[in-house]
Amino acid sequence: MCYNIVVMKLTDLKYVSEKREKDFNKLNIFSVEDLIRHFPRAYLDLTRTDTIASAYHNDVILTLCEVVNVEFNRYSRRPYVRALCRQGDYLFSAVWFNQPYVAGKLGCGQYLFYGRVQNKLGLGASMVNPTFERADSNLRLKGFVPVYPLAGSLTQGAVRMAVKQALERVSICSAIPYALQKKYALADLKSAYAGVHLPVNADCALASAERIAIEEYFLLISAFKIIKGDSRTARTVFYPVTAAEVKSFCSRFPFELTAGQREAVNDVFSDLRSPTPMNRLIQGDVGSGKTAVALAGIYMAVKSGHQAAMLAPTEVLARQNAAIIQRYFPDYPSAFLSGSTPAAQKRAIKAGLGDGSLRIVCGTHALLQGDVEFADLSFVVCDEQHRFGVGQRAALTGKGGTADTLVMSATPIPRTLTLIFYGDLDVTTIKDKPASRQEISTSIIPERRYGDMLAYISSEVKKGTQAYFVCPKIEGDEEGSVMSVTELYEELSQKMPGVRLGLMHGRLKDKQKDEVMSAFRAGEYDVLVSTTVIEVGVDVPNATIMVICSAERFGLSQLHQLRGRVGRGDKKSYCFLLMGSDSDEARQRLAVLKNNSDGFAIAESDLKLRGGGDFMGTRQSGRSAGDIKNLNFPVSAIFTAKSISDDAFSGGFYTASLREAAMRKYNKLKDVILN
Repeated sequence: MCYNIVVMKLTDLKYVSEKREKDFNKLNIFSVEDLIRHFPRAYLDLTRTDTIASAYHNDVILTLCEVVNVEFNRYSRRPYVRALCRQGDYLFSAVWFNQPYVAGKLGCGQYLFYGRVQNKLGLGASMVNPTFERADSNLRLKGFVPVYPLAGSLTQGAVRMAVKQALERVSICSAIPYALQKKYALADLKSAYAGVHLPVNADCALASAERIAIEEYFLLISAFKIIKGDSRTARTVFYPVTAAEVKSFCSRFPFELTAGQREAVNDVFSDLRSPTPMNRLIQGDVGSGKTAVALAGIYMAVKSGHQAAMLAPTEVLARQNAAIIQRYFPDYPSAFLSGSTPAAQKRAIKAGLGDGSLRIVCGTHALLQGDVEFADLSFVVCDEQHRFGVGQRAALTGKGGTADTLVMSATPIPRTLTLIFYGDLDVTTIKDKPASRQEISTSIIPERRYGDMLAYISSEVKKGTQAYFVCPKIEGDEEGSVMSVTELYEELSQKMPGVRLGLMHGRLKDKQKDEVMSAFRAGEYDVLVSTTVIEVGVDVPNATIMVICSAERFGLSQLHQLRGRVGRGDKKSYCFLLMGSDSDEARQRLAVLKNNSDGFAIAESDLKLRGGGDFMGTRQSGRSAGDIKNLNFPVSAIFTAKSISDDAFSGGFYTASLREAAMRKYNKLKDVILN
């Protein structure tokens, strides 16, 4: 893709001051190119109005109503303006917190309100901090309007104006050869950018997003084709370990390997005998036994006289892996390394790795530091691959020259997306689960059953079991639409007297997280109230209940990951999906999880229900594979991009300029792909 940009600096755009430029910089927008790639996170459909009586809790609607009274309470802890509104015979209130100026702008009469509906059982309907304007004015609340991520003092109007100017000053051309654009009837790329930022309706926005997605994935798939074809270096590390020795090691496990695990171990064994270094992904559902496969691979390395390293995204998971290593490799010196390791101990570990006296190390990102050197690193395991970028993975592998690499992911990726995310890897999928793995009973809990659920959990934890409560966020917001983890912790302290509660979230230091998790594992807490920081790797067999609050706000694959934190022991386990919205769409999505325990089937359903862009976690994380963040598009875009890339390779279209464009895309994204 090429850009011919008339104006390069953001401040050359009208109304973009140096202060506003700094706000754009906070969004990683430093150029006009970045600006046109700052895609909307959502759209406001202001082409129709809804009645508040028909809206579900947490729905965002545009509604026409009559304001009959306005009051301003300046003496409350949080000053507020409240309007009493009428819609036919139905009365509701609208409230604005910490916005006293609203009292001077709002009077009696007909208004359009746009905002989130609070419609909790027994409390009546209300709207919190809605945007409003008089119904008889020259309407701003109209059309199909993009909504952008903001930072600093940026407003939606300022971003829209800047983006519109940028589109007028940039010429965009596609990297896809013209003959293939014609064959696949692809729309003009610049028109697609305009259609995303200035759509006339939802269909226009979706079709435009699909066209941009095809372009992005064409380049990314092409880059992986190039990498895979160019990076087959000759093997320099050899493994004399025999199949009989590997089989003997696997007999140490207190269980029999499943067919999927045996196939994965055989793939690793074969890779280590191939003429080129191994670069393999083991992906398997929660509880499918990927760690056992990694241990077998580590054994092949250390038995052959080499060193092995295991990288994990969190200190909790890295410590857990280190304990497992010590259990299964008592004859091989091993160590744990993280940012919190005491300085003297760090020096000793680094010296041991450097002189070869330490054979195995488990650690966090601390393993990537430049002063961590190895005498003979030959085998690298990256646990929970989706938490690391390609560049991070390569940083550790590079410490062993041409080290063999095994990456693992418990996040089920549909076949459709595997070819995108893991284009540089060979893939083994473990489909089956160990016979000892417990099935988890999953229930969808409406808000009116919340009290009953708490009573049940209180009775269960008093019998000796443990439970998780998971919230989508750390802090509350002005709207109060989603309870924060700290608010939930305080509420449960009052509603579950006598229950010992622990609190865990991402802002705790690693040492604090480890202390909380260790206490929970040791049974010092009955209930752990947490954000999704416990999503992966946490293994507490005594925890049998998982409660996910505002479950409709999570992707199905993430919900499945969270559900997998229970059912790890010999007791019957339960997952309660607590709904914050009663919409039909939310129920439909959660029913997929309730009725299915196969993570790959769930991931495929999630992909179909939410579309390609949203599936990749952009709503949660703000980052996606490719830099098409915030875009939602049909899955067909990925298939189309794959077909075009195949045609380009087979048809001889891969010119030097196209290879350069593909690698430029890859190099720009390699450190954020699935990170």
